[in-house]
Amino acid sequence: MSAPSRSPAPIHRLAPGTVERIAAGEVVERPASVVKELVENAYDAGAASVVVRIAGGGLDRIEVADDGSGIAGDDLELAVERHATSKLPALGPVERIATLGFRGEALAAIGSVSRLRLLSRPAAAAAAEGIEVVGGARGERFTEARAPGTTVRVTELFFNTPARRKFLHAAAREQVEVVRTLEQLYLARPSVGLRLSGEAGELLSLPASSTLLEAAARVLGGEFPERSFPVTGGAPGTVAIEAVLGRPALAGATGSGLYVAVNGRPVVSRGVAQAVRLGFGETIPRPRFPVGVVHLTVPPGQLDVNVHPTKREVRFAAPRAVEDELRRAVRLALDRVPSPSAPPRAAAPGSPDADRPAPTFELPFSASTSPGRQRQLVGLGDPGGPSAVPGGSGRPRLELLGAIDALYWVASSDDGLLLIDQHAASERLLYARLLEGGTIARQTLVDPVLLTLTAAQRAELDANAAAVRDAGFEVERFGPTSYRVRSVPAYRGRLVRAEELLGLLRELSDGGRPTVPDGVAERRAASIACHAAVRAGDVIERTTLAEILSGLDRLSDRPRSCPHGRPIAVHLPRSRLDRWFLRSGA
Repeated sequence: MSAPSRSPAPIHRLAPGTVERIAAGEVVERPASVVKELVENAYDAGAASVVVRIAGGGLDRIEVADDGSGIAGDDLELAVERHATSKLPALGPVERIATLGFRGEALAAIGSVSRLRLLSRPAAAAAAEGIEVVGGARGERFTEARAPGTTVRVTELFFNTPARRKFLHAAAREQVEVVRTLEQLYLARPSVGLRLSGEAGELLSLPASSTLLEAAARVLGGEFPERSFPVTGGAPGTVAIEAVLGRPALAGATGSGLYVAVNGRPVVSRGVAQAVRLGFGETIPRPRFPVGVVHLTVPPGQLDVNVHPTKREVRFAAPRAVEDELRRAVRLALDRVPSPSAPPRAAAPGSPDADRPAPTFELPFSASTSPGRQRQLVGLGDPGGPSAVPGGSGRPRLELLGAIDALYWVASSDDGLLLIDQHAASERLLYARLLEGGTIARQTLVDPVLLTLTAAQRAELDANAAAVRDAGFEVERFGPTSYRVRSVPAYRGRLVRAEELLGLLRELSDGGRPTVPDGVAERRAASIACHAAVRAGDVIERTTLAEILSGLDRLSDRPRSCPHGRPIAVHLPRSRLDRWFLRSGA
């Protein structure tokens, strides 16, 4: 039976206040959006430094103060009015925008969904003048003492749109987004200093930098300069390129470590990110992504910045030309980076040695291979002998023969050979136990390890304190930017390196392993399991791997891959081995 038809409602005009709140939602998504708009206004006003203060992650209060050119008292009413700006002539053109945004547009949008207080003083004025806006309605004018510049205070964000506020994250999570937004703004224009403070004190301090490398080190960590390389290039009239990128060893699990700016504007560009990735070629494995900062400068007439309401995306007039130049510049710069010598064993993806050439595989009976090398490759010299893994329903009994480079295990069965990834196997077992409500065992360190965390990492640690504890890390503050790791995860007698905490925080900042298709709990469990599991290069006993494989066999879903998609084992049936050795008729 069909549903009864309803008469369409008559068309009517929305109330002006409703229209303003809908329009504001395109620009103001969360506290970080407010911070972005106000800091960009400070940049356009020629500020040399900007101070941001927040409370409640920005939900309760945001204050942005700058030392820019200020707003004349006669212009204050226009500054908070929609479609009013000092950054464009009255008749345009809108296709050649050289500023970051429209001060009037941002202030009007923010003021329509909050209580806004604007105070500003040009250098020539004797005192600062201000105006208040509450839910889009202009309030009282006032005068106060202030040094030249502008202060905008925003309180009770979304007080008149409770549905929008309900869908925001907790204060700690919103604070993380504010930190990340300020880091993006700083890396886009490092010549302007930024500071951020919250209820507990200073959260971020980014002094003005004279070089892109210096700025990148402040955001990406003090070790970044030694593990990076510069990129320059471009084509006259098309694009000028300046970048500093991490070497392949620094490649991250997600694309969030690549910061892109176009004409001083932080943007998200899939085409630019892909061009950088292609420039690295095969030096970065497929699941990993480049890290660094890319600055592109193009003529304003060849750039459309109005593609997105928040201007976080741009459109190039000649995208293929820009991307080709960037890819070529990255490849040429990478070719000039000296290659270190090959390591003694294969390195784990993302480890410091991951960009080095892989060692040459030698047959165990090769005359050029030493006895020690034979034992490293196939483990036949281990006096412990093979360990048996009992068979299960549909799976034959296995005999573990040995390991290749402390990563891949060789096992024999009645049906051929099995190659097993020890990290993927242990990671998948830990993942299953975490989802069942288990926790990772921890080991207290006799000598705690001191780590220096960036502002984003400190914010992530605060926001994900419970997940970090569940992962087996016990961390305490030990100074403004330093933290002491007192305990680390322990798995089958092996202690996880304290430095793994940094990788865990990086993944948790993006909600956990991105390749896990399920919810946040699953992605976080995958991140914790990855950083607590047996690693590539860890020397383990046959009995340890046998216990891991037996545990996997007892899982109801009989997993074939780790949480982020890598296979646990590769089967080489006897029939295939016979064909390889021309025994097809055997």
